[in-house]
Amino acid sequence: MTGLRAALQISDAGLNVVVITKVHPLRSHSVAAQGGMNASLGNTPGEDGTTDSWETHAYDTVKGSDYLADQNAVAIMCREAPASVLELEHMGMVWSRMDNGKIAQRPFGGAGFPRTCYAADRTGHNALNTLYEHVMNRNIPIYEEFFVTSLVNDNEQCVGCTAIEIITGRVHGFVAKAVLMATGGFGRIFSKSTNALINNGDGQALALRAGVSLKDMEFIQFHPTTLYGTNILMSEGARGEGGILVNRNGERFMKRYAPKSMDLAPRDVVARAIEMEIAEGRGYEGGYVNLDLRHLGDDKIKERLPGIRQIAMDFAGVDPIIDPIPIQPGQHYSMGGIDVDINGVTLLPGFYAAGECASVSVHGANRLGGNSLLETVVFGRLVADKIIEDISNISQPEVELVENAMQDIDIRIEQILEWTDGENLFNIMNIMKHTMFNKFGIFRDNQRMQEGLSEIKKLQEQASHVSINNKNRAVNQALIRFFELENMLMLAEVVACGALSREESRGSHTRIDYPKRDDKRFLNHTLTLIKDGKIQVSNKPVILGLFELKERVY
Repeated sequence: MTGLRAALQISDAGLNVVVITKVHPLRSHSVAAQGGMNASLGNTPGEDGTTDSWETHAYDTVKGSDYLADQNAVAIMCREAPASVLELEHMGMVWSRMDNGKIAQRPFGGAGFPRTCYAADRTGHNALNTLYEHVMNRNIPIYEEFFVTSLVNDNEQCVGCTAIEIITGRVHGFVAKAVLMATGGFGRIFSKSTNALINNGDGQALALRAGVSLKDMEFIQFHPTTLYGTNILMSEGARGEGGILVNRNGERFMKRYAPKSMDLAPRDVVARAIEMEIAEGRGYEGGYVNLDLRHLGDDKIKERLPGIRQIAMDFAGVDPIIDPIPIQPGQHYSMGGIDVDINGVTLLPGFYAAGECASVSVHGANRLGGNSLLETVVFGRLVADKIIEDISNISQPEVELVENAMQDIDIRIEQILEWTDGENLFNIMNIMKHTMFNKFGIFRDNQRMQEGLSEIKKLQEQASHVSINNKNRAVNQALIRFFELENMLMLAEVVACGALSREESRGSHTRIDYPKRDDKRFLNHTLTLIKDGKIQVSNKPVILGLFELKERVY
């Protein structure tokens, strides 16, 4: 969604723009977003009759982030939220409605008001299709099923990129004054994830190789309610509509962990609670608890949660109208990403980033549900505005630089296809995923993370000796998987190094050996950069100013 929204803005400014994507745009992961988009429209008053505001939205976001979000970026996002929701409506997006005709808003975790605007439980699907229709209407060129292999720069300016056309295997070059990265998250480095198979962190890895820092990569969100066995997302909207979590004893256990917010506490709080219930023997055999919607009734489930019901029936054999849904936590979102300022600008001129692949940082140590779709449309537009502003001051790129980069990638592909009798890349990938989930999951400690880092380094060595059976260049998905594996192993090491360096518990980063939040030492962002072939970790301050530091109480 970020890329499409930015493309529309740039095209409407009269500039030439293209979209490069490794899947059809409607298969990008935004299509899977279920719950909604936050905005302080005030259509549904709070329990005390008061009206929502962008300031309250900002406070909830900063508190939910465990005070690691940059508060200037949060303020921008929350101020722009109502206009962004209405803009989508004017584009033709269909929102769910209240009886009075206003856009419906439901409660979400960590929110002081019901501010999550939704389209049943298919909000991302509706928004993505709306933006795509407008991109098509403007005849913006889309290079679909192109896998980007490198950013091209002369150390002072990003001048374009190279990409493999998957259907033919040909390497293409794109010369550009500005490149915007909007490639989403990297959740597939974990074994249990709600993410699409395409979410391998390609954009973050490309940035890292180009000399751009990544920020706060240790902060991984584990969604508390994913379908047991498949880890398909069971939207937070289900709890927003009144669904409850119960253990094997039939107990609504969240009263022990978040007595005020109960099932609508922030995701990190609920995910830890579920893990504790399972670890202490109050979960079901196999490791799950139940999400119970039965008391909502047939009509409400069919109207507000039709997708959730269908997924539960299709993939778990459970009709939520009749039986509870078995759920367990699974990796869901990446709070960290490419280090950018509030305009999406990186330290490499001409290179910008926005959406989940970037860290602006509006989510800090923990994202509130409903803020991710919002981030895509707000910063997709604002970063595009910055590109439009900058473009006249950027010199014309040298085509020769991109042509040389294309030749380098061509040579590398031939070398990879010549390798024989090597390691199986899918075995390496599976071991990596399980290592990341088991060693860098919801609860972390130094010993297990050190073991995990050592395993990752071994896998990196093995990956340098991979052989691919398919020696053809056309439609060679194994070749694409190899490039993805390289990216994933690089990011796995970055996550590991960041997590080991942060000796505290904050938001989604929970260390049992450092159980307290430590504002004196760690009220800062973690930066990771490759220098001399090694990951280097440093930090920079969090931008404060709106809200004073407090302990999170839910």
